Amino acid sequence: MLRFQVLGRLTVTNDLGDCTPTAPMARRVLAQLLLRANNIVMLDAIIDDLWGDKPPKSAVPTAQTYIYQLRRQFAPWVPEGTVEQVLATCGTGYMLRVNPEQLDLEAFLRLAKQGRTALAAGDPAAAARLLRQALDLWSGPALADVTAGPSIEAHVVHLTEQRAHTVELRIQADAMLGRHRELVGELKAMLVADPLNEWYHAQLIKALASSGRRNESLIAYQHLRRTLSADLGLEPSVMLQELHREVLAGRDSWSDWGLSEEPRAERVTR
Repeated sequence: MLRFQVLGRLTVTNDLGDCTPTAPMARRVLAQLLLRANNIVMLDAIIDDLWGDKPPKSAVPTAQTYIYQLRRQFAPWVPEGTVEQVLATCGTGYMLRVNPEQLDLEAFLRLAKQGRTALAAGDPAAAARLLRQALDLWSGPALADVTAGPSIEAHVVHLTEQRAHTVELRIQADAMLGRHRELVGELKAMLVADPLNEWYHAQLIKALASSGRRNESLIAYQHLRRTLSADLGLEPSVMLQELHREVLAGRDSWSDWGLSEEPRAERVTR
């Protein structure tokens, strides 16, 4: 059985090992088909992603050649005579048919949805487990080794946002389970990569205060305040200012990490 990975490097494996296409253009076509698995991808869309607004005169037969190359590579690993059903021609487009267990993207979306449902139902233990399983499917940026045209790039941006939201939900689930100390290091590392993400700052302040490190929690707030002021001339959000007052007063009304406050990435762009 063929298995496909897009949550990292583009990879195709079979029962004997790796069989990922090596030709760059064929890989781009495969990436498009996988991002739209079980849906029709029109030939015009494939051509646009490969060559933009300057396609060669031979664009149609060349794109069709890439489809032929993919079929030839898949043929030994699908039931005999079915490769044109697996990678089907549908009018003036193509559809790559995959089962959910064949594609890591399908597994990620399924597990993330189950995790969100569990969290909304008040089961943070199940949510944390499911969301962690979803995130473990990622080995790097989506399609990290594929040159992205406009269609692929749009899908990658969307997937990156879905992953970020899943991370936020998993952090919330862990916090509801009282894993504050474990979260401190992770949140500090995340803020190195995304220093103006106010949602991450809020979770770090809460995690530090909930771990009995109120002084560090207050220092973390002041660090954010100085950064925002120096870089953007802004003050922290109203939510963060209220959180600061809670920590100063020694209250912990944030200790119920329920769903009253949906995770939201308050990012300030430079």
